[in-house]
Amino acid sequence: VQLVESGGGLVQPGGSLRLSCAASGFTFSKYVMSWYRQAPGKERELVAVISSTGGSTNYADSVKGRFTISRDNAKNTVYLQMNSLKPEDTAVYYCRGSAGSVVVYDYWGQGTQVTVSS
Repeated sequence: VQLVESGGGLVQPGGSLRLSCAASGFTFSKYVMSWYRQAPGKERELVAVISSTGGSTNYADSVKGRFTISRDNAKNTVYLQMNSLKPEDTAVYYCRGSAGSVVVYDYWGQGTQVTVSS
């Protein structure tokens, strides 16, 4: 099982980035996918989540209206489009895949750094 994030980097305030998370080794279309982030000295927090079909999404209040989560089940990839970036968005961004209730399957990527600075 692998989740591999890409697309992070350094961007100026007000700029945009698109993160990608490529999945392999499990049935991607059956998994709820989400993006988390962790800033230095802070706890990891949920940024956005998307249902297995892509029909339902939810966002943290801090990113609503600026970030968009989407997925392509044919490509086994989930995306996070980040617009109007702020310095407080600086963090390591992680992709997560989860499924199941009685038996829970839970996978994480290694993270990609996003730095918003002038």
